[in-house]
Amino acid sequence: MNEPPPPLDAALQRLRWPLGLTRAGMVAERALRAFWPGFTALGLLVAALGFGALDLAPAAGRLWLVLAAGLIVLGLLARGALRFRWPDRAEAVARLDATLPGRPLTALGDGIALGGNDAAARGLWQAHLVRMAARLAGVRPVPPDPQLAARDPFALRLVALTALTMALLFGAPTRVVEALRTGTGPAAAAAAGPTWEGWAEPPRYTGRPGLYLNTLGSDALTLPAGTRLSFRLYGAPGVLDVQESVSAGAAPLPAPPPEGEVQSLDLEAVRSGTVAITGPGGRSFELTILPDATPAVEVLGSAERRADGRLSQPFRARDDYAVTAGRATITLDLGAVDRRFGLGPPPEAREALVFDLPLPITGSRADFTEVLAEDAARHPWANLPVRLNLSVEDGRGQIGVSAPVTMELPGRRFFDPLAAALIEMRRDLLWSRENAPRVAELLKAVSHRPEGFVRAERVYLMLRVAIRRLDAALATGPLDPALRDELAEALWEMAELLEDGGLSDALAAMRQAQERLSEAIRNGASPDEIAKLMEDLKAATDNYIRQLAERGEQADPAERFIENQQGQQITGDQIQQMMDEIERLMQEGRMAEAQELLDQLARMMENLRVTQGQDGEGMQGPGGQAMRDLADTLRRQQGLSDEAFRQLQEGTGQGQGQPGEPAPGQGQNGQGPSGQGQSGQGQSGQGQGDQGNLAQRQRDLREDLGRQQGLMPGTGSEAGDQARQRLDEAGRAMERAEEALRQGDNGTALDQQADAIEALREGMRSLGEALAEQQGGAAGQGAARPGQGEGQAGREMPRDPLGRTAGEGGRIGTDETLLQGEDVYRRARDLLDEIRRRSGERLRPEDELDYLRRLLERF
Repeated sequence: MNEPPPPLDAALQRLRWPLGLTRAGMVAERALRAFWPGFTALGLLVAALGFGALDLAPAAGRLWLVLAAGLIVLGLLARGALRFRWPDRAEAVARLDATLPGRPLTALGDGIALGGNDAAARGLWQAHLVRMAARLAGVRPVPPDPQLAARDPFALRLVALTALTMALLFGAPTRVVEALRTGTGPAAAAAAGPTWEGWAEPPRYTGRPGLYLNTLGSDALTLPAGTRLSFRLYGAPGVLDVQESVSAGAAPLPAPPPEGEVQSLDLEAVRSGTVAITGPGGRSFELTILPDATPAVEVLGSAERRADGRLSQPFRARDDYAVTAGRATITLDLGAVDRRFGLGPPPEAREALVFDLPLPITGSRADFTEVLAEDAARHPWANLPVRLNLSVEDGRGQIGVSAPVTMELPGRRFFDPLAAALIEMRRDLLWSRENAPRVAELLKAVSHRPEGFVRAERVYLMLRVAIRRLDAALATGPLDPALRDELAEALWEMAELLEDGGLSDALAAMRQAQERLSEAIRNGASPDEIAKLMEDLKAATDNYIRQLAERGEQADPAERFIENQQGQQITGDQIQQMMDEIERLMQEGRMAEAQELLDQLARMMENLRVTQGQDGEGMQGPGGQAMRDLADTLRRQQGLSDEAFRQLQEGTGQGQGQPGEPAPGQGQNGQGPSGQGQSGQGQSGQGQGDQGNLAQRQRDLREDLGRQQGLMPGTGSEAGDQARQRLDEAGRAMERAEEALRQGDNGTALDQQADAIEALREGMRSLGEALAEQQGGAAGQGAARPGQGEGQAGREMPRDPLGRTAGEGGRIGTDETLLQGEDVYRRARDLLDEIRRRSGERLRPEDELDYLRRLLERF
């Protein structure tokens, strides 16, 4: 029977792989310690060769440099080989055993020293060996630890590794191979025999890549015009030569360089032909040169005058690669000028007006369409005939020119008579200084009796100063160009003051805007100018209405109507619709109708007066109550917003009200919507309880608005539906404000509360229109229905959520036919869609939502 192997041998047999890997790690560890100087020197040498360091050295000394560097590397490697010692198996066992607790491998190799004849001692020894063998379970190999940081304090090995990586990635690896093979770089190549290298680099603007001619498989090349060909010839002078027929002229090779130097040749390919490298290892290439076409540019359509007088001219530019620059040149078309009045004298010489053409910022510039938009309103040639020439340039410097276009240089139009006269005097003064006496006489004439003609006192004073300066200059001789330019600038400023206003009176500003629009209609202004004047009229009208409203007792214009002297109520939306109709007529070219409607608007606006609106003071029934409730909700929301803003300024962000003052959701007795009183607290941090919390008060206000929506009259009319929509928007804004207040974000809450206030105002306006329409309809019905009493003739009957009026005597039901006069199925579908929409609005009162759900379940 074979004896069992010793415990150590059995253990080492099980640890064959961990022990082998530990020994391999020791080999790598000792090799790195021994050979790292040689590897570092070798890496630096290869990196230097890759980056062409030999090219910087003299040709005669390159061989010696390579030999010296090679000897250094070999010496360091030989030194490492002498220091390297191969680890044996015992060293690997000791390395692995040192990492284990209790050194079990050493224990398994030991023998019992005393008590070998004692059975108890032998049993104890066997138990010890079993325990040591159990510790070998899960043994892992020991990783190598070369500890090079202490041996290389300057981290030269990392420098060499970085340089080698950069050389292989960004250098020329083939040069490393050639240098290692020959040892002398280009000089050795020349000694070994003649050779050459060639490159073709197309112009950068073409976007084509460069080519290395030595690696091309085909001798036929197609290149764009302007491609740069570069050749480097290695070997004895005169052995290799370059013959070509693609450049602009015969370009002989430069004089042969000194012995050992590299011969270089650069040329630009502009025509098709042949490029041949003659001599040993030479090659010939057939080049087809693609011509670079001249860029082209054309004017698209006619120039437009923008509202501010700026020039707007579309154009299109094309090139086979890309347009790099462009210019617009404007010159005076003297033959087309009406040479009368101030334009009679010969004009003073002026340089052409030049603008840079806009180019696309992104995308291709080979074919694009852009718009030249420049301000030439102050130029002396503004509103005079000119010639426009566009030119574009490509990457080769070729220039393409468009056909000249004759047009009137757009400039600002002045519709105020005095402003237009001042601009004409300015034009005459800039046209020729010979017009200075005539301009002085005309300025004196327009300022002779300024009452009712020069509306702005500042303009009159500026005009008198300009006249005195002009007279003083004419008394001393010809007008100085600098003074002429100053006077022209002053005249422009006066015209702008007259045209743009500076009027504090809102009514005068509105009348001026109406007059300017009428003048523009009569003079055939451009659509852009009319649109701008229309916007000015709207702004002036809104300002006038706002000032009218500020003279009343109420501070909010949303709670009042505007009516004229005939007693007809007019809302802001009706005025806006009238202006929209004027704008539509002008866009359709129906200028006479637009002018008539504009005159009607002017007469109506002059007779406006603000009256106390439908705030419930003089109204009875649900309409007046709804308006009063909405006005109260608006005031409470404004107060809540003020408190949120005050807390934001104080930096508390807690959303609690101020002590001692009732919450916006409470009445004078401190009762909220639930009817329970709230007692004010001091500055103890409790505020006003739950009702004092801004978020809770915002929620109560939103729920109160939802109850008001459920009882709001005006259902079925366009204005009533619009009022409900605006109040729905107010409710959603209140909900978002509540969430922001709960999160402590008072800034966001203020924005949402402002949206809610604006929506409440719009809803009140729409509700007022709906009530006015219903009052008119109720009066008509009272006259037509004989069974209706006088007390009911002008009173609006309450309606259910479907828009039906309740029966007489307060009974449930209606005497009206629900689907009268319309298609039954279409009307039923519309009603069902409306019920679904309202049932999905969570802000509505729970009673109304329950009613709508029961309707959906039934139908």
